[in-house]
Amino acid sequence: MSEAIQRLEYLMACLRDKEFGCSWDKKQTYQSIAPYTLEETYEVIDAIEKADYEHLKEELGDLLFQVIFYAQIAKEEGRFNFDDVVNAIVNKMLRRHPHVFPDADLQRFGEVCHLSEEEISAQWQSIKAQEKAEQAPQGVLDEVPVSMPALMQAVKLQQKAAKFGFDWPEIQPVFAKIREELTELEEAIVAGEQDHVASEMGDVLFAVTNLARHLQVSPDIALQKTNIKFRRRFARIEAFLAAEDRQLTDCSLEELDRYWEQAKSEGL
Repeated sequence: MSEAIQRLEYLMACLRDKEFGCSWDKKQTYQSIAPYTLEETYEVIDAIEKADYEHLKEELGDLLFQVIFYAQIAKEEGRFNFDDVVNAIVNKMLRRHPHVFPDADLQRFGEVCHLSEEEISAQWQSIKAQEKAEQAPQGVLDEVPVSMPALMQAVKLQQKAAKFGFDWPEIQPVFAKIREELTELEEAIVAGEQDHVASEMGDVLFAVTNLARHLQVSPDIALQKTNIKFRRRFARIEAFLAAEDRQLTDCSLEELDRYWEQAKSEGL
C-alpha cells in the first residue's frame, strides 16, 4: 500500500483515538456519516461538471476520506479493514473482466483476447448472474437501495424491470404515458386533494424519468445542468438590477421575465 494511504489511515485512527482523538470524529457512526458521503459525492460531480480539476482533486480526497472513515469504524468493531475493502473490489473486477485478466489473474494482463464485444457482454452478464445465484434469494427490485436519491432510484428500478420485459420497446408510448400522468395530475389539482396531488406528481416524475432512461440521459445530471443554468441566468438578472441600483423586490414578474430573456440571449 502507498505511503500516502498509510498516512491517511493513521490520521483517521488518530482522529478516532479514544483518549487523544477528536470528540466529533469519535462519536460518529455509519449512519451519521452517510449524509456526508452523499454530499461529498455530489460535490465531486459538481467539480466534474464545472471542469474544475483542481477542485476535483480536493473533492475526491474528501470522498476517499469517507471510505477510510467507514473502514476505521469497521476495523474497531472487528468487521473488516481498508485492505479488505481494496482486496474485495480488486477481486470483483478481476472476476468480472476475464477478457482483460484471464482466469482472474492480475499477472496475466496483456494477453490477447479474441472475444467479440457481444461475447464479452454476454460473459459479463453470466458472471453477474452467477454472483447473484450465490447470494441469498431476494426480489428483483430489492437490490436497489431505498436510500438512493429518488431520480436515480427510479432509473434503477425501471432498468431492473426492463430486463424482464416490463418496458416499452419504443419511445412514443413513453410520451403518451407522460401526457396521461399530466392529465391525472390536473384532475387531482381540480379535486383539491393534496395527498392525491402529491401521488400524481410522483407518477409524472417517474414517467419523465422513464423518458430520460429511454433517451439514455441521466435525469439527475440533466436536472443538475439545468439547475446550474438557472443559477447563471438568475445571477445575471441580479447583475442587471444592481447596475440600475434596483432590487428584485422592485420588479414585476414581466420585468424579471424580460431580464431573463436578455440573460438567455447572451447564451447563459
